[in-house]
Amino acid sequence: MRVAMLRLAAIVLLLGAGSALAGDKVGKDCTFGGKKLWGKVQFVNSGGDVKVEVVKSFPDLKVMKVGSFPDACGKWQEVSSFPDLKVQLVTSFPDIKIQYVSSFPGVP
Repeated sequence: MRVAMLRLAAIVLLLGAGSALAGDKVGKDCTFGGKKLWGKVQFVNSGGDVKVEVVKSFPDLKVMKVGSFPDACGKWQEVSSFPDLKVQLVTSFPDIKIQYVSSFPGVP
């Protein structure tokens, strides 16, 4: 019985550590799944490169919408064709969570 309790405690600790690391979904190089998270972005209803939930706090990435020169982490220029990244907006089970900002985009 005691061994079972210790194993359960170890699993809970490992899961807790995993959830702390889950906040690191966006790589230090501002990529997710090999896709860069800046540039020309097209919003799609399905089949996106990344599923994104817009949040007001604790984002994985801070995004600033720009009209031109989306040349840094978190700078997105919305386009309707020839995107660098296709984004599907979702309300549950996102790949990453973003927060729209007016300055200082990037990995928080």
